[in-house]
Formats: sequence, structure tokens, C-alpha cells
Amino acid sequence: MPSSSTHLPDDAHEWVSFDDPSEERTWLFDVTFLASGWNCIFGSGCQGVLTGPTPELIQGCCSYGAHFTDAEDARRTEEVALTVSPDLWQFHAEGADGVVMTLEDGDLGTRLVDDACIFLNRPGFAAGAGCALHLESERRGVSHVELKPEVCWQLPLRREDETSPDGRVTSTIRQWDRRHWGDGGDDFHWWCTEDPAAFAASDPVYRTMRAELEAMAGPEVYARLVDYLDRRMLPASTTLLPHPTLKR
Repeated sequence: MPSSSTHLPDDAHEWVSFDDPSEERTWLFDVTFLASGWNCIFGSGCQGVLTGPTPELIQGCCSYGAHFTDAEDARRTEEVALTVSPDLWQFHAEGADGVVMTLEDGDLGTRLVDDACIFLNRPGFAAGAGCALHLESERRGVSHVELKPEVCWQLPLRREDETSPDGRVTSTIRQWDRRHWGDGGDDFHWWCTEDPAAFAASDPVYRTMRAELEAMAGPEVYARLVDYLDRRMLPASTTLLPHPTLKR
């Protein structure tokens, strides 16, 4: 770690990398975010991703629907939608006409109803505002990782894979910044990894998002990551970099 006299960029993050024990892959993890106290504040201070603050809409990052990673992701969501009952899903009737649409760029995404994702229950709905798929996962007693589109359960984590000429893959797991949304991200009035209010959890991200990290990297890699971060979190360990959002 740099000495205290060394000036670090305002957006500095600490990283750790190690080789996968079972394949030709190197993992690179954003330690600064994973060790932070970020937590989702949907409905509890989240201002949404529109061009102005809209906490009263309780839409979070659901205003533009989910962009599927591939056709399999879309097909799985279609299958799950067939199992969600009307008492948990405000737009169940609209879902009968399909829940997937082709976007302008040719990719697949969830249909929109009243300018937001078809799965998003609005304020005043009996089951509560929020994702119907999330409510379905709670009813079943399973992780939302099993039922929601990949982008929905991963946020604000992001995995990027890069293959070198020799075939070795580097997989990076980092925080999802507004720039990862493309040009549209610049129009967001608010984004959660930039607001100190979202960094108030008592437990670190690598613990609270265990299911997501295990799904993204596998249980064995996750266990190695936890072993490292648990030791780094000990009081006697070298001080971790504070998250840039908390330094502003």
C-alpha cells in the first residue's frame, strides 16, 4: 500500500487477483467496493435513474426494463413469468402478451408498461412496490438469483471477461458505474454507487452479496476471495482504501 504521504487519485480502488484453481482463468476483484458497506436502498432513499429525482415513483433502476445478456437469459425469464401469480404481479394480464421485446439495438429486453419494466409493481399495489420476480423468489424461499434476469440480480456488480491471444481468460468483477450503461448513463440524475447514503450497511458487500458472487465466480473462487478479504478486514491488517464515494 502507498504511504500516507502519497496522493492517490480520488477514484482509486484496490484490487486483488488470483488464478482459477480449475481452468485457464485469472480472477480480478474490486476489493474497495466488495469491502464497502454498500447496500441497495430501493424504496428507502433511492432516487431512480431518470433525468431528475423521482423517489416517489419507487422505480429504482427498473425504469428502462432489463436488458438480457442473451437469448437463454430471456427464455428463462419468460418461463419464470408463467409461474408468477396475479397477487404478486400487478401487470400479470399484460404479461399474457409476452414479457420480452426486441430493443432498437437488436438486443432483447423486458417489455415496458406505463414507462417502466413490466415486472415492476407500482406504489399502491397490494403486494407492494418492487419487482414481482423478487417477490416470487421470496415466496418460494429461493435466492432472487434463480428467477430474475442476470443484469437485475448482478447490479451493482459487473463481470467482464477478456480473452488473451493465448486463450487465457481474465474475469473482472467490479462495481457497476453509470458509464457501464453507455451514453444513457450520463443522463441519470442519480446512481447508487455514487451516493454515500447507499454505503451504510454494517456488513461488507462480499458477505451480503454472497449468492450473486457465487453465481458469477463459483463457490470455490468465492471461498478463496472470502478467505482473503476476511483477513484484510481484521483490525490488525493493512488499512483498506475507503470507497471514493465516501471520500467526497
